Order: sequence, then C-alpha cells, then structure tokens
Amino acid sequence: MKNLKNIARQQISLLGMLALLLLWQLLGFLHLLPKFILPTPLEILAAFGRDSSLLAFHTWATLKVALLGLFLGVLIACLLAVLMDSLSWLNDLIYPLMVVVQTIPTIALAPILVLWLGYGILPKIVLIILTTTFPIIVSILDGFRHCDKDTLLLFQLMRANRRQILWHFKIPACLPYFYAGLRVSVSYAFVTTVVSEWLGGFEGLGVYMIQSKKLFQYDTMFAIIILISLISLLGMKLVDVSERYVIKWKRA
Repeated sequence: MKNLKNIARQQISLLGMLALLLLWQLLGFLHLLPKFILPTPLEILAAFGRDSSLLAFHTWATLKVALLGLFLGVLIACLLAVLMDSLSWLNDLIYPLMVVVQTIPTIALAPILVLWLGYGILPKIVLIILTTTFPIIVSILDGFRHCDKDTLLLFQLMRANRRQILWHFKIPACLPYFYAGLRVSVSYAFVTTVVSEWLGGFEGLGVYMIQSKKLFQYDTMFAIIILISLISLLGMKLVDVSERYVIKWKRA
C-alpha cells in the first residue's frame, strides 16, 4: 500500500512538472514571454545540443575544482568536529568564528579571497572549504551529542579508552547526522564553485555563463543553470546511494 502511494506521488509530481513545461512553452510560442526574459524549454534544449562540446569542457573544469574543494572540506570538517568534541575550549574558540563566517554572503567573500590569493584555483578551493565545512561540523557534533548515554556508559564500564569509544561507538552513531550535513555541503560545493568563477578565470561553468551573458545568449545561460542544478541533484543522489551502503544497519 505504501509503495502504491509513493508511486502515485511520483506520478503527480511528474505530471505537475510536465504541465509547467507545456505552459512555459505555450507562453513562449505565443510571444507572451520575450526570449531575453525567459527562453522556452525547446530553445534551452537546442542550446544543449548546439553548445554540447563547450558545456562538457566547462563542466569538467567546474567539477574538478568542486570535488577537490569538497574533499578537503569534508576532511577538515571531520577532523575539526572530532577535536571540538574532545576539547571544549577549542569548540568555544572555533564555533563562534564559524557562525560569523557563515553569515557573510559567498558573493561578498569571493572578491576578498581573490584579492588576497590571486585569480588561480586557490581562492576557489578556500571558498568551497569555508562553505562546506560548517554543515558537516554542526551535523557531526549534533550526532556526538545524541549518542545513546547507556551505550556510552557501557563502554566506559568496560574501560574502553577515548579512541576506542570514538571509533567503535561515536563515529558509527553519528554517521546518519554526517550524511545529512554532507547532502547540504555537496550542493553548496557546486554552487560556490560557479560563484567563484564569476570573478575571473579561463574555464568553468561560471566563466561560460558570464561569456554567454555578454553575448546575449540567454538560452545558453539557462542551459548552464539547469546543468548546475542537475549536477547538484546527482551529487545528492550519490550521497544517498553511499549512505545506503555505508550505514547497512539503517538499510536493514
């Protein structure tokens, strides 16, 4: 019964999307939506075919930077979360600073990092790390705090040291929280990469978007926006697949 309800919901969502696309195409066909405001779905689809080689080239350039920054961000976030859980003074020192950094818009941080670090890959990587570490650190710390107290007491009564408690109890217990933060960070990584590419560079979807804007190729701009959304959704889906295989007891 539950499966039938899920299938029905998916069909309703799909029908809603199709109806929206048909209405969008109809408004464009009737010239009620100027092309410079909103190209039609068929025009955007044509842009994918026309500019496929350039889109593939710039997508790969963006993916390389985003994945490298995401990997470093996840690694730094996990290390900091473990240290902040173990050392209360470090948590009191770093946590307020992270909150302050998160309140600064990404588009405002990007030019400052370019000014300090130049127009290479380094400011992009730093910006991705700054935006991806916070959700993961908060999620892991929240997972540590919600560990079962009785199980923790059992480990202590068995005289397990801090490393054993961390490895055999706390880390497995906080994995669902970690993946919740990772989903957010994955979407942040790709969006942040594109924002950082707006400020300079020679390749990447952000650079290509600015070039398309200057050439008044609005169909290409919308194709890039859709492509960025699809990449982010694919990244989040891969996180879900990874979670099902890593947290096997949750799948069971």
